[in-house]
Amino acid sequence: MKPLPPPVLDALRDSTRRRFLQQCGAGVGALALGSLLDGRLLGAEAGQPVLGRPHFAPKAKNIIYLFQSGGPSHLDLFDPKPELSKRDGQRVPEELVRNIRLAQIGKESKLLASPYKFDRHGKSGMWLSELLPHLSTIVDDVCFVQGFHSEAFNHDPATIFMNTGAQLAGRPAMGSWFSYGLGSENKDLPAFVVLMTGVGQPLTNAAWGSGFLPTEHQGVTLRSQGDPVLFVGNPEGMGSRRRRQSLDVLKDLNTIRHDVLQDPEIRTRIASYELAYRMQTSVPEVMDISKEDLRTQEAYGTTPGRASFANNCLLARRLVERGVRFVQLYHRGWDHHGGPDGNLVFDLKKRCAETDQPAVALVKDLKERGLLDETLVLWGGEFGRTPMMQGALKPDQIGRDHHPHGYTIWMAGGGIKPGTVYGRTDDFGFHAVEDKVHVHDLHATILHLFGVDHLKLTHRFQGRDFRLTDIHGEVVRKILA
Repeated sequence: MKPLPPPVLDALRDSTRRRFLQQCGAGVGALALGSLLDGRLLGAEAGQPVLGRPHFAPKAKNIIYLFQSGGPSHLDLFDPKPELSKRDGQRVPEELVRNIRLAQIGKESKLLASPYKFDRHGKSGMWLSELLPHLSTIVDDVCFVQGFHSEAFNHDPATIFMNTGAQLAGRPAMGSWFSYGLGSENKDLPAFVVLMTGVGQPLTNAAWGSGFLPTEHQGVTLRSQGDPVLFVGNPEGMGSRRRRQSLDVLKDLNTIRHDVLQDPEIRTRIASYELAYRMQTSVPEVMDISKEDLRTQEAYGTTPGRASFANNCLLARRLVERGVRFVQLYHRGWDHHGGPDGNLVFDLKKRCAETDQPAVALVKDLKERGLLDETLVLWGGEFGRTPMMQGALKPDQIGRDHHPHGYTIWMAGGGIKPGTVYGRTDDFGFHAVEDKVHVHDLHATILHLFGVDHLKLTHRFQGRDFRLTDIHGEVVRKILA
């Protein structure tokens, strides 16, 4: 091959990353597979985890994050308050809301007792609402964190904060950090997968994006209806053999270009096409829940061929079974301010009916298959709801506002101490007051379960070493098995 003239070589070598992404975004970027940047820039080969292996012996290998988007009401599901019932309809005590910002209601709002009955369950004596009959059957496998608190009180920053550790878009998602640090156990599937159901406030990929990490670590969105992954299938008229031949030619051309430029990003472009090719076989197989036996489908409440939270819970088990590191399910529709678009009577009941059975079936299924010990299941939203009422005292009008100061999440498996109720809110369910757990504490604890020291999993960007837990965060050792 005749060598290129020096001016041409210089011009090629001066091509910027921005120009490269602009030129390739419509092709490789559309695959939503993320492999545009080379992990070697970060001290690891492309596709290889930067840590190589955990810092210490892990308890968990996989995580399934059941994100309930909109903010489930802890006061109507997990945290009954006799004092709230006693003072129903009275004005909220001034000391509770002093120096507090509220999203939509005023500080003169009236207290609202929960309209639902609660009972104790299991050896732990966990209080649960009548809306969660299935969860009541596994309380002794679950750790309920009742002193959880966040900082953001509006949906977008709160959702991004829960998922990235920062309120502004641009930081890597928790799943991206797991992909970056630990990688996947299956070369034919991504390390970080996202599934979504429900309706409500829009979600942006800032919650599952890779931020300043290489884009190979962003969450790959799979669909439980239609094509599992957009733009991965062969174009019309192109069979598998012809696709393989075209990829081989493209690989040869890219290899020649790499030999000239020595640009590591070219190798990751090759890897991107190869993963897309492998996913044409691996993804449809894992997404076909009709292959599950009827008993399993009935336990989850699935309907093959339709998008549902139940289907996604079963898919999550199938994905971790095949080595996917981080599976995140988003279920929208928990934003119950009151009114026809979201209330505490009709809509809260619907969300619980959609999610209670499949979430519990997932835990039971993992346990039955011997996977729960190595799979962490996390359930929670971006915040809880206020003890004050929003809307009107009518079944289709009653609601609550956003509330980050104290609410409940739950976890099971993966090294978490089962049958535990940790933390407490005050008598009104407003502030976390005992054994408080912050978002960064949760992230530090989850990384610890995977054998990762949250202080040591870092990435240098713009002159600073960033980490998932930002500048603080403590492992909550009392909830570890």
